[in-house]
Amino acid sequence: MTSGHTVHVIGAGLAGLSAAVELTRRGAQVILHEATPRAGGRCRSYFDRTLGQTVDNGNHFVFSGNEAVRRYLGELGTADQLEGPAHADFAFHDLSDGSRWTLAVNDGPLPWWVFDARRRTPGTTLAEHLALARLALSRRGPATIADRVDSNGTFWDRVVDPMMLAVLNCPPSEGSAWLAWRFLRESFARGGRACRTMVAVPTLDAVFIDPALAWLRARQVPVHFGARLRDLKMDGDHVVALDFGAGPEAVGDAAVVLAVPPWVAQELIADLVVPDRFCAILNAHFACAPPPGARPITALIGGTAQWVVCHAGRISVTISGADDIIDLDREALAARIWKDIAATLGCEAPMPTYQIVKEKRATFAATPAQDARRPAARTRWRNLFLAGDWTQTGLPATIEGALRSGEAAAQLAEASWRG
Repeated sequence: MTSGHTVHVIGAGLAGLSAAVELTRRGAQVILHEATPRAGGRCRSYFDRTLGQTVDNGNHFVFSGNEAVRRYLGELGTADQLEGPAHADFAFHDLSDGSRWTLAVNDGPLPWWVFDARRRTPGTTLAEHLALARLALSRRGPATIADRVDSNGTFWDRVVDPMMLAVLNCPPSEGSAWLAWRFLRESFARGGRACRTMVAVPTLDAVFIDPALAWLRARQVPVHFGARLRDLKMDGDHVVALDFGAGPEAVGDAAVVLAVPPWVAQELIADLVVPDRFCAILNAHFACAPPPGARPITALIGGTAQWVVCHAGRISVTISGADDIIDLDREALAARIWKDIAATLGCEAPMPTYQIVKEKRATFAATPAQDARRPAARTRWRNLFLAGDWTQTGLPATIEGALRSGEAAAQLAEASWRG
């Protein structure tokens, strides 16, 4: 990118930060605008007075094979602050019958683990695992996971449903077969080294957000908080002005990367088609040290809780596709979740101090119909580009997708100057 070209990045969530870092790395003069008082968007950390701890709003997992995560954190110097197991071992507990097992994926790309009944989920067969290859036939279109994989029986209940619910954040029977395959192609299909479940330590902010802001400021990138974009002024095929509430400000030859939630983008661009169905995620945090020997992450089946994550001095739970319970009473929810935790971790203490975090529009619903509504990063305006996990990244709404979208917008901005 020719040095001196200006780019306004609107939004300092992960997509906006990714775009700002990549544009700056390529030599652009970036100006970052964020509507709220802080960066991070839906991936954030905060000090919770009830718990007396700094926590992430939820358990945001990444996989060891996520390439955009690796590039982004590598640039920031925080790649070594992702922690996870040495191997791709997934602990499960079925609350309905008390059974426990570990799905153990071998490190290499040849999936010999599916031939070993001791490494597979109990009650499942080799043929059922191999049937997942049918998802590879999927293209963008109307096919759901249930169109490709039998949605009845142990394999669905203990393998497909919990994994795909966590990835797609919508009922897997309704989930896009294409998005499911895109996820599998970049994780399990590459072997255990690519699908170890990693978490940011000590917090999301400390690994993904604060280092990005420090990196940008060290390169004299101005970051404006409390700067809500009110209007985009267009003239012909380009954006000519931005209005942050004090009247239109001409952008001249500058480019604009719009990295805001889809509903905000649609308010700014009236005819923009974006996802319009969203699914909730509910997280619960309990101020309680995990018992000695507890697994760092356990997937639950047959309860309210889905993923139990053990932190230092805290136990956290994530519930994806939580639309049916999101409006329930907080104390009643906490009691149900703690009952599941106690059964899984063997906690005998009364329910400790807790916090419930609700994200009603956590992600777009990863159905075929909603995926079809995801816009490309390029728009019909030559200097306007979109970023966000809701754009057409080819992945579900994930951290990896958000970071890739920022990279894609930066690359398009560069190409627009090169002609």
